[in-house]
Amino acid sequence: RTGSGTGSGTRPRAPPATGVLTPGSYTSNSDPETWREGDCDRQREQSVCLADVNPYILCPICGGYFIDATTITECLHTFCKSCIVKHFDYSNRCPKCNLTVHQTWPLYNIRLDRKLQDIVYKLVPNLESSEKKRLLDFYRERGLEVPRPVLVLPDKGKMRRAQSQSLSKKLVPVLPLEDVASDLDICLVLEFIGADLGVGNYKPLQKKFVRVSGEATVRHVEKFIRKKLELEPVCQVDIICGNKILEQHETLRHIRSNVAHSSIRDGLLILHYGLVRAHK
Repeated sequence: RTGSGTGSGTRPRAPPATGVLTPGSYTSNSDPETWREGDCDRQREQSVCLADVNPYILCPICGGYFIDATTITECLHTFCKSCIVKHFDYSNRCPKCNLTVHQTWPLYNIRLDRKLQDIVYKLVPNLESSEKKRLLDFYRERGLEVPRPVLVLPDKGKMRRAQSQSLSKKLVPVLPLEDVASDLDICLVLEFIGADLGVGNYKPLQKKFVRVSGEATVRHVEKFIRKKLELEPVCQVDIICGNKILEQHETLRHIRSNVAHSSIRDGLLILHYGLVRAHK
């Protein structure tokens, strides 16, 4: 079968591989005089067995190599797309860590990981070509039209206007399903800094990593925290970035573009929140 759940046959499983990923290794009795230009650089490359990489590129559900690698945004565990979609037919939890992905619609919190899939195809010989052949055979056997591949247009900022107009007449981009929520472009880390006496014994958020739209405001973040912690009206939420208490009308995109470098960690915007007693 294929990663999209449409293919036939059995997908390649991880063999007891001992092959070396980096070619061009040499023996100690190699004649230095026969080295070609660039050999010295190749000797510095570290050789890695495919078997050592297998744990990172195998689907925990089917045991085969990733096909259409798909990651759960809540816990960052990755599976084949078809495997995780079928799993969500009867469960809303991650099959690896048992985390609740979404109470009602777990498919909303998964994303295709194209970079990881490209890595898998480069590491495993013939995997990409065999998967494409299996997909084509599936459609041809059933007399179905083969889907057109998704067209990724070049960055318009780097194209001349004439080239852009010419390209737009020839290519009709297809919006993939995983890009429906592509506006969720701001990743947050919500760090708890404490609560005043008299506001109750509240615990920090269990999941402090949040992905939201850049158009969301501080007010939306506050509502999210209030809902998750089930705060009483007497409790006020102060949200801080750096050393500044944020205004509720500020958008996250504006905040991210104007904060100091120390408030960004691994591409994530760090926001601190504290609970205080509201003034009467």
